[in-house]
Amino acid sequence: MKITKAMELIAASRVNRAMQKAEASQEYTYELHRAVNAVATFAHVDHPLTNEHRERKRSAVLVISSDRGLAGAYSGNVARAAEGLIDMLRAKGMEVELYTSGRKAQEYFEFRGTQLKQSWVGFSEEPHYEHASEIGRVLMDAFLTRQSQGGVSELHVVYTHFRSQFSQRVRIVRLLPLEVVEGAEEQISDADEQAPTLEEQDGPVPDYAFEPDPETVLDALLPMYIIDSIKFMLRQAAASELASRQQAMHSATDNANELIRDLTRQANQARQAEITQEINEIVGGAGALSELGQER
Repeated sequence: MKITKAMELIAASRVNRAMQKAEASQEYTYELHRAVNAVATFAHVDHPLTNEHRERKRSAVLVISSDRGLAGAYSGNVARAAEGLIDMLRAKGMEVELYTSGRKAQEYFEFRGTQLKQSWVGFSEEPHYEHASEIGRVLMDAFLTRQSQGGVSELHVVYTHFRSQFSQRVRIVRLLPLEVVEGAEEQISDADEQAPTLEEQDGPVPDYAFEPDPETVLDALLPMYIIDSIKFMLRQAAASELASRQQAMHSATDNANELIRDLTRQANQARQAEITQEINEIVGGAGALSELGQER
């Protein structure tokens, strides 16, 4: 009980920091998404990261989970959602390349004999930009490579979206190819409270000028967009993991308290029964001695 209580307090202190980090980066994420949306809306430029492949033969799936256990059903929910996505893609005749972030997802799929293309571990509770950059560049390279040469036609990400300390929801997002005009704000706002796109905002729409040209601006913005989206998902998953661990350790502490009460009650009942038996034996022995004295 002392161990689970200590783990609950540690998770509670860390989840607050994770929430603050996630909230602190949302303004930058929102402005970056607006910038990408503006270029895509007003420049009318095709980019390799936004183009649909003619043939969809191979798909990449990134599963974001935790490095440690004792977080309730957190890792299991993500892994089962990823399995459902993989089965659906294979039912469509597509090959699936699996990437994982977090030791639990890696162990889950390796135990079931699923081959992993690449995995990252060691930062599930405190992800940084460098981790998202490494993951994003690997996945973008796979998407930009021809399928005949081992590339993929699309990228899906399975992660847990943090809504509150008591509510986390597994989400599946198709990150590549990008759809930056419709639903561009889906990843930075709750599904019930999506931010408006540029075309839906009130007031006059500014007349944008792109320097040196829209192609160069997109070449700079879109990789930042992908990396920042992955960073956002990693931080959402980190907050969800810590919140799930806090809830799991709170339940474990309550169960330990209940177990202590039950065992204490059983011990008291056993002690009372033992005392009652000893008293009966003493009374019975005294009665036997009294009868023996009267007979003499």
